[in-house]
Amino acid sequence: MAKKHSRRYLEALAKVEPRPYEPLEALKLLKETATAKFDESAEVHIRLGIDPKYTDQQLRTTVTLPKGTGQKVRVAVITRGEKVREANEAGADIVGEEELIEQIQQGMMDFDVLIATPDMMPKIAKLGRILGPKGLMPSPKGGTVTNDLATAIQEFKAGKLEFRADRTGIVHVIFGKASFPAEDLLVNLKAIQEAVDRNRPPGAKGRYWRSMHVSASMGPSIEVNYNSLREMKSLD
Repeated sequence: MAKKHSRRYLEALAKVEPRPYEPLEALKLLKETATAKFDESAEVHIRLGIDPKYTDQQLRTTVTLPKGTGQKVRVAVITRGEKVREANEAGADIVGEEELIEQIQQGMMDFDVLIATPDMMPKIAKLGRILGPKGLMPSPKGGTVTNDLATAIQEFKAGKLEFRADRTGIVHVIFGKASFPAEDLLVNLKAIQEAVDRNRPPGAKGRYWRSMHVSASMGPSIEVNYNSLREMKSLD
């Protein structure tokens, strides 16, 4: 059965032309088509010329959004000993040792980022099947396995986020709120583009960038001229 769209969505869709928009133009249109009764998230979806089933074509990294995410980020930390106090003092929302691992095994997922100290990783390994599909498994490359808990907690709460290409080679990232000025959204979008380019997998051959689309969380997809974005100078 074909999916039925609301009148609100169809009215927003009618404003979008089937062409690549210049970056700032696309973000202004994103704001215009964010007509839900709440402050929608701004999303970007980037299709890359990679096949993540091969290890050397996987993309997983972090980016710090200069203008923040507009969201309250809940940080959980798995550690032990003196590091528990350090994590609490740094502002972690949830801190625990083995008991927190057990709670996650039982279905507790009340966090957006999970940070762990290296000494706890052997115990956390059994959570892979739970955390992996949600992109929440701590990793050194993602900046979520570290002994410097204070810095990691502060960075993730301030706008640092981890992203990865899914199994089809598409990157999905929330990069702010529709209420942000379009210029602020552009700064965040540029930071994501630079992170994607900077972390190009070594096995990626041929054309790396295939397409970029942005949208409000309840709005229509808007194609972006990614070449124009890549040609811009850093904006932060």
